[in-house]
Amino acid sequence: MSAGARARIAALRAEIARHDYRYYVLDDPEIPDAEYDELMRELRELEAAHPQLVTPDSPTQRVAGTPSDSFEEVVHEVPMLSLDNAFSDEEVRAFDRRAAERLGTDEPLEYLAEPKLDGLAVTVIYRDGLLERAATRGDGFKGEDVTANVRAIRAFPLRLQGKAPALLEARGEVFMPLKGFERLNRAAEARGEKTFVNPRNAAAGSLRQLDPRITAARALQMYCYGLGSVSGWELPERQSELLEALRRWGLPVCPEGRRVQGVEGCLEYFRQMGERRAALAYQIDGVVYKVERLGYQNRLGFLARAPRWALAHKFPAEEVMTRVRAIEWQVGRTGAVTPVARLEPVFVGGVTVSNVTLHNFDEVQRKDVRIGDTVIVRRAGDVIPELVRVIETRRPAHTEAVALPRHCPVCHSEVLKPEGEAVARCTGGFSCPAQRQEAIRHFASRLAMDIEGLGDKVVAQLVERGLVRSPADLYELGAEALAALDRMGEKSAANLLAALERSKQTTLPRLLYALGIREVGEATALALARHFGDLDALVEAAHSHPERIEQVPDVGPVVAAHVHAFFAAEEHRALIGRLRDAGVTWAPFTARAADLPLTGQTFVLTGTLAGMTREQAQEALTALGAKVSGSVSKKTRYVVAGEAPGTKLAKAQALNIPILDEAGLRRLLEAHRR
Repeated sequence: MSAGARARIAALRAEIARHDYRYYVLDDPEIPDAEYDELMRELRELEAAHPQLVTPDSPTQRVAGTPSDSFEEVVHEVPMLSLDNAFSDEEVRAFDRRAAERLGTDEPLEYLAEPKLDGLAVTVIYRDGLLERAATRGDGFKGEDVTANVRAIRAFPLRLQGKAPALLEARGEVFMPLKGFERLNRAAEARGEKTFVNPRNAAAGSLRQLDPRITAARALQMYCYGLGSVSGWELPERQSELLEALRRWGLPVCPEGRRVQGVEGCLEYFRQMGERRAALAYQIDGVVYKVERLGYQNRLGFLARAPRWALAHKFPAEEVMTRVRAIEWQVGRTGAVTPVARLEPVFVGGVTVSNVTLHNFDEVQRKDVRIGDTVIVRRAGDVIPELVRVIETRRPAHTEAVALPRHCPVCHSEVLKPEGEAVARCTGGFSCPAQRQEAIRHFASRLAMDIEGLGDKVVAQLVERGLVRSPADLYELGAEALAALDRMGEKSAANLLAALERSKQTTLPRLLYALGIREVGEATALALARHFGDLDALVEAAHSHPERIEQVPDVGPVVAAHVHAFFAAEEHRALIGRLRDAGVTWAPFTARAADLPLTGQTFVLTGTLAGMTREQAQEALTALGAKVSGSVSKKTRYVVAGEAPGTKLAKAQALNIPILDEAGLRRLLEAHRR
């Protein structure tokens, strides 16, 4: 092997990386495509002659290996939160006012404003400068591993430029430029294949190909807009400086981003982008405002699923006219009987809409929607389509007002609409297949009993075949019955049985949430568990002394009535007995909230714990009265740091907040359990 070949290969890789940077990051190519292709050809030939010199970060290795048969699940170290939406100038002003009030400042806030790309959110991890893993956003907590496909997108550098952090998790949006979208659809039409509806669907479909070669052949681009975990680098003071650092490391950043002063600067940027929207090379559905100073971002913190320091300002909704072909009724998990208008398909807001929910019978009456009516339908970005109004001048003769069905369209049980409520409900309970399927899906969900492998299609088959009529039936399933389900097999059946067995050891809040009591979400389930301590006390109160339910903090008369109605039903008390007989157990809360040892203390979790999941740690802490937050502030009592902690650790150290490792967390939990 000649030293000359080694040196030439290194030089070619560096030159190709530089041209990729100029093309994808700076949007300023130096050479024509033909010359770039010649550099790649020479590199491939040299590597073929010297295979021992091929490295994973070589530009020739973007597409390698064989197609996969599935995507593996990835748990995000730092959740990928969504943004709150605004649809009017007033909502943006209210957002700015709330931020200023929380920060205690009268000075106009500075923001970084960027176009809101209409694509697919991804997170990309670089370790020591090398691309290690990429994943989709998924539900914000878990996504899909798309590393092989991201490697195939030339916009993603395989190796970062310059002195990169030891760990860098960049968040961004994968999208398909409009010209690439048009080429893709023209080619599909020429082959007689189905075309994509819009660039967003094309980007999502391209990134989720099991064969990376297909992804590589499609014109995908990406822009980074923020960070997840990072170590070995001190964060700058401003959002714009963070983006500039990403650009220096070779990651593409949207060139349209701009610092603006105050809320009026935000609104002016919004108006300008609205005027330029049609001329952009990619599709956007609004703009995003982020408080520019990172210190302010930390102080503002997060809500449950969205930061308080960022807002998505959506462009006005598109409206089109279509006709109502039918009005049908659907039944949900809680028995809600919901009217759905079936429409003549119409293209609006980037998608074809053929169905639109009318929410409840009161809404049908208020808008006076009838079969055959011509209606206005509106959709903005990813918002659910809405039927705005009826055009009565186009109403056909002899139409009749829609009547609420007297019987459930699924199980034919009686439908009742309680006085003072907008929603009508089927009275069939678990005897109604529609409620049964939704209730069991909810029972098995991640935040409830967390039964891995019990997805929508499996639940549907179990209900349709009559194998499961209530959640308790899940624990009576056998391997033979499960293996007979479509696309199941013996191994999958064994895995599901093992997951069912693991789920038998749960907590009282999880169980209460899993039961699907109306209006009882995670927070209310935790409040009920803390107040009553054990399930028997709660059932007794709900059945014999319902007024005691209203004594629970943050539980009002409406929720109390739902809890009372649930446990007053014999079938629900029988369900709990069957779950106990099946071996389902839950640890009681031994103290009320005010008496719990960690009440009033706020914890923040960062990094990966070896002996427990993040959810298990959070449950253990909340069971002792603690609050678990997603952001570090001066009010944080402890930060629990596992392997590969993110920026929260550095923030805690800067604020002199005590740090616990996993062993320290376990000692604290054990000390307070005694």
